[in-house]
Amino acid sequence: MHPTMTENGPIQAFLISSDTCFVRQVQNIWPEQEMQWSVFSCAGAVVEQLLTDPPALLVSDSVLSDMTGEALVSLVKSENVYRQVPTVLCMPRKDLYGDIDWSRLEADDIVFTPFEDQEFKARVELTLNRMSRSLDANPLTRLPGNTTIIQFIKEHIEKKRDFALGYADLDNFKAFNDKYGFFRGDEALMMAARVIVNTVRSFHGPLSFVGHVGGDDFVFALPLETVEAACKRLVASFDSIVPSFYDAADRERGSIVSKDRRGQTQTFPLMAISIAVVCNRNGSLKHYAEASAIAMQLKKKAKEDPGSVYVIDQRQA
Repeated sequence: MHPTMTENGPIQAFLISSDTCFVRQVQNIWPEQEMQWSVFSCAGAVVEQLLTDPPALLVSDSVLSDMTGEALVSLVKSENVYRQVPTVLCMPRKDLYGDIDWSRLEADDIVFTPFEDQEFKARVELTLNRMSRSLDANPLTRLPGNTTIIQFIKEHIEKKRDFALGYADLDNFKAFNDKYGFFRGDEALMMAARVIVNTVRSFHGPLSFVGHVGGDDFVFALPLETVEAACKRLVASFDSIVPSFYDAADRERGSIVSKDRRGQTQTFPLMAISIAVVCNRNGSLKHYAEASAIAMQLKKKAKEDPGSVYVIDQRQA
């Protein structure tokens, strides 16, 4: 997908400047089917519109009639609801040598005027992509989240590439989290993320990818010919590390006592990792949802085993 296109059409952007030449130059950089600008000559009108219809991008001239561009950006970023709106501030090049406190400037990027169209275009699109990655990343592990995962899978399915997709989650994680608390639960999730990332990295290639769906659910991708070896290594690494996350008594017993989802006291084994591997061979997958459905079936089979296990889809093998 083009950086300035969304699934719903062109990017809706705000442009704030009273300089008609500046406005015209910016508007002419992108075709209307990619970027549509709502133009404002002062900051006050922007604030009113922001409350009812926030943009996907805000570009402001630093010189405005009612406040500075820096003040407008700070105002936008001070509102938690709008803090994630990507902002680009345009200022005269001479200001680079002024007394601006850059550590307090809240714009996501700056463009110095006069500017070349290609430079402006590149900086805006980098800002959009950077913010998109930041918003999508899982806040705990910083791994790519659902949007990036889905885009990755869709792209490889559409291009009919052979690849293996591993869906991994932790068995008995809730019991561990309930007994030891969220802090140690987060440490266990970080450990799982590191094990998966390091394992996939050791089988590096153009198809290697790791994402964090959320909670204790992870996704990784590898070439078909390396995925089984990677699963074996991942399971072995996880099982060798996970006992150290338990207190000595629980570790020696090999289980913990906690409450199940119905509030009943129960004995739970140590955490294990279950991996369901969906394979796209010769374009067998037609849609992202198909991969998810197959993974759900395989996960049920994987969880029949109380320990760490992987199950690989053997259809069309």
